[in-house]
This record gives sequence, structure tokens and C-alpha cells, in this order.
Amino acid sequence: QKHLAESGGGLVQPGGSLRLSCAASGFSLVNSAIAWFRQTPGKEREFVAGIARNGLSTLYKNSVKGRFTISRDDARTTLYLLMATLKPEDTAVYYCAVGRAGTTRANDYDYWGQGTRVTVSS
Repeated sequence: QKHLAESGGGLVQPGGSLRLSCAASGFSLVNSAIAWFRQTPGKEREFVAGIARNGLSTLYKNSVKGRFTISRDDARTTLYLLMATLKPEDTAVYYCAVGRAGTTRANDYDYWGQGTRVTVSS
């Protein structure tokens, strides 16, 4: 059974850092587009960062460029999102996703984790 599980969320002060992890079980991340999305109440899920299927290119939401870094481990079973210089507007539930095409559209991703909450507040 294919499953994604996020961890690493929590409460952090503005300017702080967090690293989110997403463990894949039942399938490999090789040859898959992988991404992080986030969602706040009343808003649509939005793309944050992604890695293309070939693993060679990354894409970031403009507001997180230079602050967030997406990566995956050599075994291709875990996805990470390192978030630095966090701002209150980064507060959201963060989801990892796996799909066939490396787009910014949530509908193009087939598998989703349950989400991990990140709260940036003093």
C-alpha cells in the first residue's frame, strides 16, 4: 500500500527554522515528481516547492525562494523541506505529494500525505 507520512511541523518563532520530512512507503520516489504544498483555512492548497521527475530541477513559490530548500535522500524514499527565516505568513498545514508531472497544480499529484501543521508566531 502506497503511503506518505509527513513529520517535523510545530510552533516556531519568526525568523526560525524547521525541517519537514515526508517518508514514502510502498513505492519509490525515483522517476516521480515530488512536491510540497500548503493550505490555510478557507484557501486552496498552494504549491510551495517541487522536484521534477528527472530529479535535476527544482521549482519554488516566489515568496519562499531563498528561504526554503526541497531535497530528497539518496535512497529516494524521503522528501524534505528545509524552511528558514520563517514568517507568520508561512503558517499553514504542509503536505507532501507525489505525481507524474512536475507541475504546480495540486490535481496533477496522485498521492498525498496527511499534512503537518506549521505555526510561525511569537
